[in-house]
Amino acid sequence: MLAVSLRGCGQSDGQFSMLGWLDDVARSIQRLRDEGSQRIWLIGSTTGGSLAIMAAARDPEIRGVAAMAPRADFDDWAGDPRRFLQHCRDVGVVDNDDYPESISQWADELRQHRAIDSIKAMGERPLLILHGTNDRQVPPDDAQQLADLHPAPELRLINGADHRIRHDPRAVAVLMGWLERQAGEGLD
Repeated sequence: MLAVSLRGCGQSDGQFSMLGWLDDVARSIQRLRDEGSQRIWLIGSTTGGSLAIMAAARDPEIRGVAAMAPRADFDDWAGDPRRFLQHCRDVGVVDNDDYPESISQWADELRQHRAIDSIKAMGERPLLILHGTNDRQVPPDDAQQLADLHPAPELRLINGADHRIRHDPRAVAVLMGWLERQAGEGLD
């Protein structure tokens, strides 16, 4: 298991960009492989769930994905990039006043890298999507849109859960049960 601290988050240096975060996930996957891991599964929450779907679409060796409250797209962020950039500054994932060099290119990454455009490339690999019915940041419709594009998703809507679904014990229980079932089907 490897928990990833994406650029601009926690103790990680750097500034948020969608492509940068995708690169961070890809480097983390490569690190696991370099250390001998052969069967890699991705679990992500919120934007991390979307990143997990996009990373699996790019890497056919990823065994499966569990996404908690994933965004189908980032169009709302890209639609008002200056406001979103200020939000990124407020939460600390962007701390350089000279970044980005081009706000339009930075926003284009949000339009070009979307889970909804990537999910079909996962093929039939296992996919669990967990989403709270009371999520006010990412509507449950995003989860349904993603599930509709996968041939055999397991979509679980957790009644009353909000965007912080990774902290909901019911969601964690569903995730653990799903992982155990995958282990019974050959997950190592």
